[in-house]
Amino acid sequence: FFKFFFFFPMIVAGFFLVGTIMATLSLVILTFIAVPIVSLMLIPVIIAMALKHTSTRREACAKELVQKRGGKAGDGKVIGFFHPFCNAGGGGERVLWTAINAIHKEYPHHHCVVYTGDKDVSGEDILNNAQSRFGISIDGARVTFVFLHLRTAVEAHHYPHFTMLLQSLGSIVLGLEAYSIYQPDVFFDTMGYAFVLPIFRLLGLGRVKVGAYVHYPTISTDMVQKVERNETDFNNASAITKSAFLSKMKLFYYRLFALAYGAAGAAAQVVMANSSWTARHIRTLWTFSSSPCTIVYPPCDMNALASFPLDGARDDIIVSVAQFRPEKNHKLQLTSLQHYIQAFGDRKMKLVMIGGCRNDGDRERVEELRSYARELGFKEGNEFEIHVNVSYETLQEYLGKALIGIHTMKDEHFGIGVVEFQAAGAITVAHNSAGPKEDIVVDYDGAKTGYLATTAEEYAECIHKVVSESPQNRKRMQLAARESSQRFAEEGFMRAFLAAAGTILN
Repeated sequence: FFKFFFFFPMIVAGFFLVGTIMATLSLVILTFIAVPIVSLMLIPVIIAMALKHTSTRREACAKELVQKRGGKAGDGKVIGFFHPFCNAGGGGERVLWTAINAIHKEYPHHHCVVYTGDKDVSGEDILNNAQSRFGISIDGARVTFVFLHLRTAVEAHHYPHFTMLLQSLGSIVLGLEAYSIYQPDVFFDTMGYAFVLPIFRLLGLGRVKVGAYVHYPTISTDMVQKVERNETDFNNASAITKSAFLSKMKLFYYRLFALAYGAAGAAAQVVMANSSWTARHIRTLWTFSSSPCTIVYPPCDMNALASFPLDGARDDIIVSVAQFRPEKNHKLQLTSLQHYIQAFGDRKMKLVMIGGCRNDGDRERVEELRSYARELGFKEGNEFEIHVNVSYETLQEYLGKALIGIHTMKDEHFGIGVVEFQAAGAITVAHNSAGPKEDIVVDYDGAKTGYLATTAEEYAECIHKVVSESPQNRKRMQLAARESSQRFAEEGFMRAFLAAAGTILN
C-alpha cells in the first residue's frame, strides 16, 4: 500500500515530464527544421506559378517599350528598378523617383523600367502619387511599369516565424517573375531584396549589370548581438530570450542567414548605402563583395521646406512623419507626450502623426494607436491627430507650422523625416541611435541642430527644453539645423548617385 502511494505519483510525474520533453522537442523540430524544409520543397511549385502566364505580360512589356522609345530599341539603355512597393509614399520611394529623374536628366536616351507589385493601380496613378506626395514630376513616356502578381510572397504578415528567411525566399520567387517578363541592361534593387541580385547577375550571364541601393540591411550585426545578449525586442520575442536552447538555435539561424545574405550581396557590381550606419553593416556583412560600398545620402526636397520662415511663433504642435510600421515605434511618441504632460503640467502641445499605410496590417496599427491614445486619456483632435497618406502640400503645411519634429525609431538607417524637420524649421527630437545620431542631428559650426533621446522620460525632457527655450536660442538652433540639412538636398543625391552608378550606367 505504501509503495503504491509512494511510487505511483512519481511514475505519473515521470510520464508527464517525458511527454512534455517530447512535445517540446517536436515543436522545436517543427519550428527550426520542418518549416524551412517544407518551405524549400514548395519553392519549385511557387516558381512554376511565377513563370506561368508571363508570356502575355512579356510581350506587352516589349511592345510598350518599343512604342515609348519610338522603335529605337538600340538607342540608350534600359534601366530596371526592383521596387515592389513603389506606391507606398515613404523615404525609399523618394529615392526611387529621384534616381529615375537623375538618369533621365543625365542620359536622355535611357529608359527606366519599374518592377512593382502595385497592380491595383495604373502606372499613371503611381506617377501622379509621386507628384502629389513628393512634388517629383516624372516623364511617363520614359518609364514602363512591370506589374508583378506575386508580391504577396514578400509580405511579412504571411510569416510570423522565420520572417527574414521566408521573405527572402519569397523575394527569389518575385525576382524570377520579374526576370521572366523583362531583362534590362542595368538592374537596381532599391528596396533591400538582396537575394534578387544573383538572379539578374547569373541568369543574365553577365549581360545585365547589377547595382544595389541599401536602405537597411535585412540582417544587421546589431540584431545578432541582441540574440547573443538575450535582449527582448520586436524581432526577438521574450519566448526566445527565456530559453537558452531556443536562443542558441536562433543565433545559429541568424549567423547562417547573415552568411547567405553576404553571398547574395556579392552579386552587386555597384553598392550604395544611405547612411554611415548602413554602410558600416553592409561592409561587415557583404564580405564576399569586391565592390566598395559608397554612402549616398537619400534626397530631401530642400527648396520648398527651406523657404518656411523662422521668425515668429509656431503652433504648439509636435509632428511625426513616418510610415505606420512597428519599428517606427509610434507608441513611444504617445507615451512621451503623456510623460511630458504629467511632468510639466502643460497640455497645450498636440502630437500630429503623419504617415503612409501600405496594407491592412498598417491600417490595423493605426487603429491600435488610436486605441492606445484613448487608454492614455487622450482625445483625438485635442492631444493628438493621425493623418494617413496625406498629400505633399498637407505634409508641408504641418512641417511649416510645427514647433517640434519627433522621431522614435531605434536604429533608423537614415531618417529622411528628421532631415525634413530640420529644413522646415521644426526643432528635432530624434532617437539617439544610428542615422539620426551619426549623420543628421550633429553639431554644425559649433551649434546644436536638435536633441536626441531614448526613453519616454528623456523625450519629455527634450520637449520641455524646446518649449521653454528663449526665442533667440531657438532660432539659432533652427538656423544651424537648416544649414546642416543642405547636405541632403536632391541635387547632392543626384550627383552622388550618378557618380557611384556611373560604371554600369555608361
